[in-house]
Amino acid sequence: MAGMDYDVLVVGGAGVDTIVRVERLEVPDLDVLHVPPIRDYAAHTGTGAALGFHALGRRVKFIDFLGDDPQGDVVRARFRGAGLDFETLPAPNGTPRSVNLVDAEGRRFSFYDGRHPDGLLMPPDFAPPRAARARHVHVSRARVNRALLAELARRDVPVSTDLHAWDGENPDTRPWAFGADYVFLSAAAVRGRVDEVLRTILAGGRARLAVATDGADGCHVLARGDEAGVRRYRAVTPPDPVVDSNGAGDAFVTAFLHTWLGGGPDLLDRSVLAGLVSGAFACTVHGTHERHITAAELAAAVRALRTPDPADRAGWRWS
Repeated sequence: MAGMDYDVLVVGGAGVDTIVRVERLEVPDLDVLHVPPIRDYAAHTGTGAALGFHALGRRVKFIDFLGDDPQGDVVRARFRGAGLDFETLPAPNGTPRSVNLVDAEGRRFSFYDGRHPDGLLMPPDFAPPRAARARHVHVSRARVNRALLAELARRDVPVSTDLHAWDGENPDTRPWAFGADYVFLSAAAVRGRVDEVLRTILAGGRARLAVATDGADGCHVLARGDEAGVRRYRAVTPPDPVVDSNGAGDAFVTAFLHTWLGGGPDLLDRSVLAGLVSGAFACTVHGTHERHITAAELAAAVRALRTPDPADRAGWRWS
């Protein structure tokens, strides 16, 4: 892949999170609840992937629809401040938004406003030519990308995606589940059916690898042709108190793929551990994508880990 302009092209998935910090993820029987300052952050999965790869030293380009509105300005300012290469198309209904409640333990619940019209699609003369200049393409699970997976498959470009809380059945997500080489999802919506869903992804599409992240329980990985079947990996205990789980999944994906793209021995184990370290790091930072682990920090953190005691459910810890 020498001579490519980018290591990773990230397509779609930009927006703004309005984060409200609460004691518990519940609505009290009150008219008013006083909370800490409410802030807007450049956010959503594509933003996290692009900034995460960029922080790890990868040559990244990001493309998406963005509105000519204050939320779009927040995203553009964040990209410019990071020095990230990006191009956008006008979003007719404005920039997507979320309102995220974050409790005292860092857990979150999100109210998502995708707002793009149903008929809006990434133009065929916009994403594919840029994908041809990239070593790898990360396609966000945004409806604007639903026709892009098939086009990239015809061009034989390595593709990854994140299905987030897919239940393993909703047909709207199948173009991503069955159209990418590296598929990530959260185990939250498939509790008790993780193995089944991972096998469905590999059986139904082109995936070489499917990964279900599982928070404090680590992750589950199924690789095509792996006789061991679904592999379980223990979690990494965050080095500092957990304050915000927003962006942890995106952090896992970027560090995993960053390591995977580097190749070398024990590639799957090293990629998983990098993802777990990065996801744990993200949970210690307020906001969605305000701070990402760097390649040097990732390498140092992995070196500092000590192998978990089999009797210790907490998993990997720093020495």
